[in-house]
Amino acid sequence: MFSRSAIAPVVLAIGALLISMVSYQCGASLAKHLFPQVGAQGATAYRLGLSAAILLLWRRPWRRPRSGRDWRALWGYGLSMGAMNLVFYMSLRTIPLGIAVALEFTGPLALALFGSRRPLDFVWIALVVGGLLLLLPLRAQAQALDPVGVMYALAAGVGWALYIVLGKKVGASHGADAVTLGISIGALLVIPFGVAHAGAALLSPTLLPYALGVALLSSALPYSLEMVALTRLPARTFSTLLSLEPAIAAMAGAALLGQQLSPMQWAAILAIIVAAAGTAVSVQQPTVVEPLAN
Repeated sequence: MFSRSAIAPVVLAIGALLISMVSYQCGASLAKHLFPQVGAQGATAYRLGLSAAILLLWRRPWRRPRSGRDWRALWGYGLSMGAMNLVFYMSLRTIPLGIAVALEFTGPLALALFGSRRPLDFVWIALVVGGLLLLLPLRAQAQALDPVGVMYALAAGVGWALYIVLGKKVGASHGADAVTLGISIGALLVIPFGVAHAGAALLSPTLLPYALGVALLSSALPYSLEMVALTRLPARTFSTLLSLEPAIAAMAGAALLGQQLSPMQWAAILAIIVAAAGTAVSVQQPTVVEPLAN
């Protein structure tokens, strides 16, 4: 039997990750309301700019000494976060949310593959791959997918993988301030794109409630919760658990946007959920020591 002290960090990490994924998808749905007024670039600037302002005011990281910290990893973490957010929102202009998330998941999936050692790991990953193939419209609707949107989503997957790898380093080096500093760096990258595209429209007071909702739901809350999981789970396990993201996106589309799912798509979601649950159980095995991503 596992002791409560051994299981508690895993349960906390998985719970934080689940809440962050649901929050992220709600925020992404809300962000699409901003696209007609400020575009994907402006929505990204809102998202990271306001998130940075909220977290800086709350955390006030300048009050804590920073000597001896890994600044290169921090800048890499922040820039990958900013680039990932920008190209992901650019993909949402032309392809559906669920498909964009499924394509973006190729980044975490690659990390999960590279970090796998046991035969059981590959069983869970095979279920994830099968589920993603069923979710993606590779047959009848493949011609309808905008290739530019697909490329943006795949680029977001690269950013997602970098975010995971560097996030573990930054979490160990900068602690609870890692997310605040990372989002602030990401905001420095994306705000110029938003200003260049939307200009004075970003100052519209009628858009502020949507912008604040996107900032809280899509960045401030989920990235803070993900850091809790990143510092408590191996990179492979974290990446495999993220396979729930496309399933959550598909279910959010069905529940909130009225998008109908076929029986095959529901089977895909079930396969992904089973894989994530299997990974969550296997991470509790005390006899296996997995290396963290460097």
